[in-house]
Amino acid sequence: MESYILISYLNDFIFCPRSIYFHNIYGNYSKKNYHNEAQTKGRIAHKVIEENKFSTKKNIITNMEVYSERYNIFGKIDIYDSDNKILIERKRKIIKIYDGYRYQMYAQYYCMTEMGFDIQKLVFHSLSDNKRYHIHIPSKKEKQEFENVIEEIKSYNLRNEFKANKEKCKQCIYNGLCDYNLSIETCLV
Repeated sequence: MESYILISYLNDFIFCPRSIYFHNIYGNYSKKNYHNEAQTKGRIAHKVIEENKFSTKKNIITNMEVYSERYNIFGKIDIYDSDNKILIERKRKIIKIYDGYRYQMYAQYYCMTEMGFDIQKLVFHSLSDNKRYHIHIPSKKEKQEFENVIEEIKSYNLRNEFKANKEKCKQCIYNGLCDYNLSIETCLV
């Protein structure tokens, strides 16, 4: 039996494939032990969705669990507006739309369409500046890229060749735990 992949792992995997390993090790510990300030602020900003306090309108669905049998992925969406057929992913602060963000949104889109929901628009909402970023429904090429990432996650092994990215390592909450960090220690000072 093949296990499911968490939708959030798509963004994490693109940031650093090794981070999923650390997520699983520290998953049962309090996030206070390893989250940085930005992640803590993001979690607090996201609380209104998790507690289903965003809206009382019938057409607004929040914090719904979604899954795809086709891709063996599952997770939760932030907001779906059924009247306007818009899927919205909220982020505390969006500087740019990273590939990991897109793949996370595509995963939610594929899950929901497989579950029978009609989605016409995909939107990221930046909470810190109240800006919206529209992305298009994935093209055939983007669907293939998404499927390739799913396969990479399924086949990833910590023993695979890995090249650390010093800029990403500086931002990684696990950089003090990662053995690859030792080789770029001077980059983190």
